[in-house]
Amino acid sequence: MNTRDDALHDHVFGHAHVTEIGSDVRSLRADLREIWAYRDLLTLLIRRDISVRYKQSAIGIAWAVVQPIVLMTIFSIVFGRFAKLPSEGYPYSVFTLCALLPWLYFARALSGTSDSIVGASNLVTKVYFPRLIIPISKTVSGLIDFAIAFGILAVVLAWYRIVPGVAILLLPVFIAMTMLTAFAIGLWLTALNVKYRDIGLLVPFMTQIWMYASPIAYSTTLVPEHWRWIYSLNPIVGVVEGFRWALLGKAPPAMGPMLLSLAIVVLLLITGLVHFRRTERTFADII
Repeated sequence: MNTRDDALHDHVFGHAHVTEIGSDVRSLRADLREIWAYRDLLTLLIRRDISVRYKQSAIGIAWAVVQPIVLMTIFSIVFGRFAKLPSEGYPYSVFTLCALLPWLYFARALSGTSDSIVGASNLVTKVYFPRLIIPISKTVSGLIDFAIAFGILAVVLAWYRIVPGVAILLLPVFIAMTMLTAFAIGLWLTALNVKYRDIGLLVPFMTQIWMYASPIAYSTTLVPEHWRWIYSLNPIVGVVEGFRWALLGKAPPAMGPMLLSLAIVVLLLITGLVHFRRTERTFADII
């Protein structure tokens, strides 16, 4: 039946056939299959995010090197030399750089993910695809900057003749933990940002406070022992402690607080996925 016949059929019988494409209740396995089916779109979005970030930039991707070096220098002068904060026997510059790398990736990924759905409103309102692809692309694209900055860390470690121990084999686990943390929290924020645009103003402020609430410029040994369980509710604590353990060969972090940080990440991821899937069907209407 062609278009003219369809119109005549609707006119005669007094009703129209409408096909509605929307989200329904699906299993996680179905979501993963659908994301895999749209993997070309995911790759395209990742490439676009990387190119747009440094488009018409004077020094381009070198910003991935400048930012951690500048912050490491400022922290070393202010907190290492002036405040004389302890660094557990390691050079303060290396001690803080090991924490700055995962933190800078986390902050960048969280910022991009939290604004991802609103920023892609033209796509969301015009064509169907798995909406999870958008925050995933923001989370993955930041790994390019992380990899470049990690090369600088390797040079600094070599300069101070610090050789990581066997714990370096667990570094991919802590990188994955950083990614999942940014992705999980970003899912909550990007879904809320569609309805409440205040989230876009909250994220930079929250990230700034979060950095000082995490052991980036200082050691967790400064936190009173009876407060460390509460302190470990911050999942970045487990990430930073894991990075320092893997890269510096320091004593392994306490297993209890580490598992607590991991449990918080898993909880945030599960609830974030549930919340995102429940609200994604309204994105196109609200955005």
